Amino acid sequence: MRIVVCVKHVPDIQSDRALGPDGRAVRDGGDGTLNELDENALEAALALVESLGEGSVVALTVGPDDAADAVRKGLQMGADEAVHVVDDAIAGSDAIGTARVLAAAVQHLAAQEPVDLVVTGMAGLDGLTSLLPTALATLLDLPALPLGAELTVDPAARTVRVRRNLDHATEVLEAPLPAVVSVTDQANEPRYPNFKGIMAARKKPVTTLALADLGLDASAVGAAGARTEVVSAAARPARDNRVLVTDDGEAGVKLARYLVENKLV
Repeated sequence: MRIVVCVKHVPDIQSDRALGPDGRAVRDGGDGTLNELDENALEAALALVESLGEGSVVALTVGPDDAADAVRKGLQMGADEAVHVVDDAIAGSDAIGTARVLAAAVQHLAAQEPVDLVVTGMAGLDGLTSLLPTALATLLDLPALPLGAELTVDPAARTVRVRRNLDHATEVLEAPLPAVVSVTDQANEPRYPNFKGIMAARKKPVTTLALADLGLDASAVGAAGARTEVVSAAARPARDNRVLVTDDGEAGVKLARYLVENKLV
């Protein structure tokens, strides 16, 4: 079983964020990290291969030079291969453009050796659109099983099954392989890279691909191929109308009075 896990390099959620003049998040390196929700995808793939007793995991990412750190973290966790698609023309891609690049990369890898399963996290913590998994499945013309809290594969029947925990129900989805699956943070507890894994990752190469290697035209990605446009963007203004109530034993009464006076109840 060969599993491709799509991972993303995102700004550290604890770092200061800034918007550029084009309305996009500034990604100038130095504070990036592997998208936390993609660690669940890596863990799901690694655990699946371990339970089956055979197979390999490929960590795949798209982005500028710094994005290589995301797949290196995947190698440290135990992935067997790492692939980084980097090209200046990709800058400014929206979710659809990114999905086009990832789909072309998966097809490129499948031409070398069949890919049985593509796994992603439920969302990127920088955009939180959750659009990419389904868009990727559409472009690959594969079944999509999104937001799985549990992932299993029947190698004999060549099927994949996920359990989805909804607000008031539980769903079980099943599809033939190959397929695209996204997993939630309920799926598992990602492993921490140990010293052996970190040292082993240093010896594993990161394969770099450009759009030309994937047969993808630059006009289909980046700002030129984007289906969305940022019309305007601004930082959230600082709050200047805060009311601070010191609890002297009457805080509850003061809060109730404030709510009533402002017609909030």
